Formats: sequence, structure tokens, C-alpha cells
Amino acid sequence: MTTTDPYADFDELTFDRPADGVLRITLDAPGLNSVSAAMHRQLADVWLAVDRDPETRVALLRGAGKGFSSGGSFDMIETIMDDPEFRLRAMREARDLVFNVIGCSKPIVSAMHGPAVGAGLVAGILADVSVVGRTARIIDGHTRLGVAAGDHAAICWPLMAGMAKAKYYLLTCDTLTGEEAERIGLVSLCVEDDEVQDRAMEVAVKLANGAQSAIRWTKHTLNHWFRAQSATFDASLAYEFLGFAGPDAREGLASHAEKRDPDFTGPAES
Repeated sequence: MTTTDPYADFDELTFDRPADGVLRITLDAPGLNSVSAAMHRQLADVWLAVDRDPETRVALLRGAGKGFSSGGSFDMIETIMDDPEFRLRAMREARDLVFNVIGCSKPIVSAMHGPAVGAGLVAGILADVSVVGRTARIIDGHTRLGVAAGDHAAICWPLMAGMAKAKYYLLTCDTLTGEEAERIGLVSLCVEDDEVQDRAMEVAVKLANGAQSAIRWTKHTLNHWFRAQSATFDASLAYEFLGFAGPDAREGLASHAEKRDPDFTGPAES
């Protein structure tokens, strides 16, 4: 009897099984694990495979090297701006990423160190247990890029950190250290930088050895808090991708590439 690898189609992600019932998913790409178009699609879909995998009781998401993820690659962002068909596809994938993480019956643990930005941050923050390094740099950089804060932020930051903190960080794009992220309730645990991977593994193993139905049903019911914000999330995502068609997004991307302050001149209609 032959078995099929459920993750064979996810060649942009790296998988291993460090403990019984634990599937470790590693973001490993150039540019501090920047997310290409192919990885974006796979990062959205992999949670469906995890959900159906009988050998996996817990998924652990981490980044290779010096950071968790630097967010979408410049090439991908430029394609979103230039190609309306790709823009719509990327918007659908961004929506799927959020709801597939929320809907995955298996608990997800994230281990975040260094920069944590963009699509990688979506999965990292929405993970059921998020473990971050003390000096990790969490950034939601949407408005700095010239688009509305879409992705995951509207669905969970106000619930987790409170509206005042959510507005401050999403409007200003100021950096959150891991320590501050834990203080305001945006992440589950903050540990010393060199302890992130071990602590996340400890949590994953504990969940893998727990009562599976009880854990999964608890996750499912708690995530109704997020599902209740679906309309808010859909609106934020629509405004984000509308912004990618405007001049401020182009200036935002150019300023990132040229390492300078942006000079936004787009319309201020709301």
C-alpha cells in the first residue's frame, strides 16, 4: 500500500515532524523569508491540508534564519499593483489565509523571532498560541505602504489588544517589540530570543498530548469571536486592495525600495 504525501504540493514551505503528532512548518526564503506569490498561495492553503492530515495533531509555524518573515516580496506587491486579475486573486488568498487558519481544527503554534511582517505575521498572530522573542519586531506596515490595514488586523487586533492600541499601531505602523506585544495582549507568550523555538515546541508537544476533541472544540468556539468580525474584515480587505490600484501604494513601495520617507500625494477621499 502506498501513501501520498499531503504536503507534496507545498514546495515553497518546509516540513518536518520533530515530535509525535507535531508538524513543523518553516518559512525559508530569501529576504528574511519574504513571501512570494507562490508562497502566498501555499500559506493560505496549507491549513486545509493540516486539518485533514490524520498524523498531525498540532502545527508549529516558524521562520528560518534571522527572522520570522519580512512580508510580501517587492515583486509580488508590484504585480498586485499592475495586474488587476492577480490583485483579485491575491485578495482572495489573503481572505483564505485568515479563515483557513481560524477554521483549521488542529491547534496552531507560532514561534516568531526577528522581523514579523505581512502574510507571515497574519498566520503568526492568528495562531492559537503565539510565542515571540523579546526583541522580535512586529510591524503592520500597511499604511506606511499606502494602503489600508487589511489582512488580519481588523479581525483580531482590537479584540486582542484593545481598540486604542490597535488604532495606534495600525495607523502609525510603529514597531512592536515582542515584549510590548505580550504586554498589550497581542501575543500569548514572550521569552528570551534564544528560547523561542524550544518554548514553542514545548507548547506544541503539550497540545499534541492533550485531549484532542476538547482542545479542538475549545479552539472552534473561541474563534467565533473572530468569525463575528467577518464583515469588518471583508471591508478592510476590500479597502486594502482598492488602495493597491492607487498612487500612494506605488509611492509606498518605491520609498521602501529606495529606503527613504514616502511622499504621499494620493486623494484623501473616504
